[in-house]
Amino acid sequence: SQQFVIMGRMHSQGKGISGSALPYRRRPPTWLKVTAREVVDQVIKLAKKGLTPSQIGVILRDSHGVGQVKAVTGNHILRILKHAGLAPEIPEDLYQMIKKAVSIRKHLEKNRKDKDAKFRLILVESRIHRLARYYKRVRTLPPTWRYESSTASTLVA
Repeated sequence: SQQFVIMGRMHSQGKGISGSALPYRRRPPTWLKVTAREVVDQVIKLAKKGLTPSQIGVILRDSHGVGQVKAVTGNHILRILKHAGLAPEIPEDLYQMIKKAVSIRKHLEKNRKDKDAKFRLILVESRIHRLARYYKRVRTLPPTWRYESSTASTLVA
């Protein structure tokens, strides 16, 4: 019997391996009658409303029956947005982490004795720094970009 070594989570005890699997066929399903041009237009229209790429994907999946945008258009949602000049200035996962750090910091202003929140803030901010280091390396963020807790609330406003 072959055993798999499962990497644990960064700041928790979990070692779960659940997740979704993409369909084997890379072509869109035959029952889908939406053209690639219509999907791209829909993505751009939703991005102009201020939705994030993952929110756009959820809406297309649930309301329009498009399981994978890449299967229909040949491009990911973020690539479509970059091509249209509508990509967010900071990546979505980093944005969500900064948003979480800002909310924890706001909570700590009211509840100064909350030691657990203080500890969780340290963990979230260390993940922010690690992710920022990665995005600088792959040149998604400019090399001068820095996360500062004092100016973070303006980033997520």
